[in-house]
Amino acid sequence: MSSLLTSPMVDLDTGAVIAHPAVVDSAGVLRAAPLPMVLELPIQVVLSGAGALAPLHEALRRAGRHPREAILLLTGTCHEQDRPLLRVGLDGLRTIGYLLGFADVGTGGAALDLVAESSPYVLALGPELVARIPSDHRATAVARAVASLSRGIGAHVLAPGVEREPQVAVVRGLGVRLAHGPLLAPGPDGEVRVPLPVTDESPATVMLGPRVQELLIPAVTLPEAARAEEAVAAFGHEPTITSVILVDEFQRPKGSLDRSRFLLSFAARYGHALHGAKPARRLADPPRTVPRTTPAVAAMQAAGRDAARVYDDLVVTDELNRCLGIVRVSDLIRQVTSIRS
Repeated sequence: MSSLLTSPMVDLDTGAVIAHPAVVDSAGVLRAAPLPMVLELPIQVVLSGAGALAPLHEALRRAGRHPREAILLLTGTCHEQDRPLLRVGLDGLRTIGYLLGFADVGTGGAALDLVAESSPYVLALGPELVARIPSDHRATAVARAVASLSRGIGAHVLAPGVEREPQVAVVRGLGVRLAHGPLLAPGPDGEVRVPLPVTDESPATVMLGPRVQELLIPAVTLPEAARAEEAVAAFGHEPTITSVILVDEFQRPKGSLDRSRFLLSFAARYGHALHGAKPARRLADPPRTVPRTTPAVAAMQAAGRDAARVYDDLVVTDELNRCLGIVRVSDLIRQVTSIRS
């Protein structure tokens, strides 16, 4: 068990650090910052069964960390006859809470069809592939293929070992959002500095409108186990609140309470007696989430997929599906109208 990262994992769009390398100290104790940690895990360890994974679980337990705070990047290959066993092992790790990914995708890692079948959270390009970008057009073509695969299966792409600004420009252009390497290492002041992207002012991009992160407003959140009367109090505190988002301990959205529908449940006779002391999630709808880089036009399309909830607030999330805030459909409409008028 080792860490692929030698520096923080950085969001190239915002410069935010979203994960840190895990380090095992001289006493064999796992050390990591409060953010999620990234660890390499050989596929052969997963194939060896639950006993072989026990040291991983124990290291996390001793560090006071939960599996949901760890991203496991699988290394190595898997023979065809071992695939059923690997699927069982990955399903077990995912059930416990680990986020799963594959390392060295596009070079010497697992076969791409196995990667696709495994529904990974992140695909890490091979460092040697990134090192050849942008001077080698063949390496760029492979990275483009991996980025296309990731979009098709709903995974993120990580570019490891980034050393030069041209590499950042190329992987950004391919849609890669996550990276780490010497170029992105924290400076003496502890801050990470990401090279600014070249602004795309093409008519097609402008017509898509701003990204939802630019229209973000703070969300009113409550723990997913909150009682309904706590949500009533939150709505009563400020009349402009249009929704309350129920989140888990990692700020991931688990439910959405629309003001009108939720308070209507209490307006009925015996409403408070029926619902007040019970969990608010009984009256919640599934959260409608959009990644923070979603253009306004695409967000409006997402809002329109459910006619019954077309004006519900959209929950804006980061790369780890944490709630960053909300965006109101009325704001989206104003933005799209202004760019097309």
